[in-house]
Amino acid sequence: MTSAYFIYNKGKVIQALRYHFISRKEIKVMMILINVYAILSAVLFYLKVISPLAFLLSSALWFILMLLFWFLLPTIIYKKVPLFKDRLKANLTGSYFGIENSKGNRDWEWKEFSTWMESPHFFHLYFNSRSFFIIPKEAFEGDEIHEARKIFASKINGGR
Repeated sequence: MTSAYFIYNKGKVIQALRYHFISRKEIKVMMILINVYAILSAVLFYLKVISPLAFLLSSALWFILMLLFWFLLPTIIYKKVPLFKDRLKANLTGSYFGIENSKGNRDWEWKEFSTWMESPHFFHLYFNSRSFFIIPKEAFEGDEIHEARKIFASKINGGR
């Protein structure tokens, strides 16, 4: 069994949430389409095919979406989840993943997770495409991080 005690760092959690949003396929496709649209409108504006107002609207759309996905959405989610402000203990065993704080604990069998991924500062454990749990890598000491990685890779299907 591997155990890790941790407190979330707000800046790193927001970065992990950004990573989550940007890694979603539907968000990637939408961002690519928005960028192509913005580039196309810039070219058409340069060629004087569209008016300055149309170019301004496409630029505003691009800017608003970038603000939404980069700043607003991660901050809103951080504020909505009280767990990010608790001191937690994660337990990784051969049969389950458990989390506990001063108010109680909860265990999940590994089969309840659909996939996992690793970002620069966290392990993301996904129940489905929208529901996930993050564990800071810095919570693990020494070789425990490699042990945790092995557990995730062997117990959760679809690791990325």
